[in-house]
Amino acid sequence: MFHVGHLNLLRRAREHCSTLVVGVASDDYVLALKGQEPVVPLAERLEIVRSLRFVDEVLIDRSEDKRVAWRERNFDAIFKGDDWRGSPRGDRLEAAMAEVGAQVTYFPYTLHTSSTRLRAFIERSEAENYG
Repeated sequence: MFHVGHLNLLRRAREHCSTLVVGVASDDYVLALKGQEPVVPLAERLEIVRSLRFVDEVLIDRSEDKRVAWRERNFDAIFKGDDWRGSPRGDRLEAAMAEVGAQVTYFPYTLHTSSTRLRAFIERSEAENYG
């Protein structure tokens, strides 16, 4: 689910590049990553991100391995929340991006908002109202 944390990251990313290409995770990728299908379908998520004035291009992100996206649309920098920094997945990302000559830049993670927390809130509300 697109939330203010994503918006903050994209705004910051735009300040550090001349062309902002945003990867939106495919439904299959989200399912594999989170173990649940996304609440908002891919077509709608693509439309939301495309509509942001500071986004130049949107592509479908199909893999945790960002070299897959890099082969589709070469880029020289990738931006992530700093919750990835120093983590195993952040270390894998940095190694993979170094292989293709792309830099990883981290921005502050928005602690009070996450898709996982929003989904839990929605599920809890549905259970209370309809359960």
